[in-house]
Amino acid sequence: MKKQNPLLDYLVAMLARSISMLLGLFPVNANLRTARAAGTGWWLISRKHRDRAMENLTRSFPDTPPEKLRIIARQSIGHFFELVIDVLFSTRTINLQRWHRYVHLDPSVRDVLELAMRDRGAIMLTGHYGNWEILGYTMATLGFKTYSVARPIDNPHIDAWLLGVRQRKGQVILSKRGVTTTAQDVLKNGGVLGLIADQNAGPKGIFVPFFGRLASTYKSIGLLAIEYQKPVVIGYARRRGDRFEFDVGVTDIIYPEDWADQPDELRYITERYTAAIETFVRQDPSQYLWIHRRWKTRPKNEAAQPAPAAAPAIEPPAGKPD
Repeated sequence: MKKQNPLLDYLVAMLARSISMLLGLFPVNANLRTARAAGTGWWLISRKHRDRAMENLTRSFPDTPPEKLRIIARQSIGHFFELVIDVLFSTRTINLQRWHRYVHLDPSVRDVLELAMRDRGAIMLTGHYGNWEILGYTMATLGFKTYSVARPIDNPHIDAWLLGVRQRKGQVILSKRGVTTTAQDVLKNGGVLGLIADQNAGPKGIFVPFFGRLASTYKSIGLLAIEYQKPVVIGYARRRGDRFEFDVGVTDIIYPEDWADQPDELRYITERYTAAIETFVRQDPSQYLWIHRRWKTRPKNEAAQPAPAAAPAIEPPAGKPD
């Protein structure tokens, strides 16, 4: 564990709060332009992240020209900076009266809202894509009790501050440390549990295809779904253009009856939701966090295993500048 410096943590937190107050003097879309510029600067100076994004994209889309992948990689890093602005401005912008100006629900979301209203419980999944924070925040704004699992930030002052921001409308954030029992309680009581489902799970994970490569994936999601017989919903919140505006949709819903007759229920669920994440990432790859070390852990005897099918070539998202 990284050794903490209490004084440095406090000073960094105060600086972050001060920057947030300064940003509050400007419209959200102006701040998004600043964030994109900062992302471009980071792309230029951080060779480590630039190379990692390019490596992940090149291996995921081997038939796509490098110049197109470079555009997507740079936009991806800029998008991550935009997400910081999104989090800070969600509480100032989204409320019960005007949420629909910024969040546009696809008809596919209707089934999810019906599940939530019936209090039957569900597991909602997304990836490091678009604005993954806005999903739970919008549902909480609409009055649905949602629980999201998140890793605590190392700086305890920033962690407490952002926790207050994220929970302001009623969403409950569960720490990933020791979350298992709490997650079980949520599902047992018919609650909606939200998770980020595209993280590297280490050597104990289950390896399933993701963009043509085996990726270590957590078993806990599938095991919870099987134990509590809850549907697994895979959705996204994709930014519209360069504004604080999002399209929210559902790519797939895996119901208990879907895996009931499968010879390996856990693998079926994990492969299916991972494929659903890949589906919405491919619709606009520039909004995925390609600097994430998704394929860090490799399976034993990988060379002897047949390779998953590679993803097809892609075109840069329409309407985005070079």
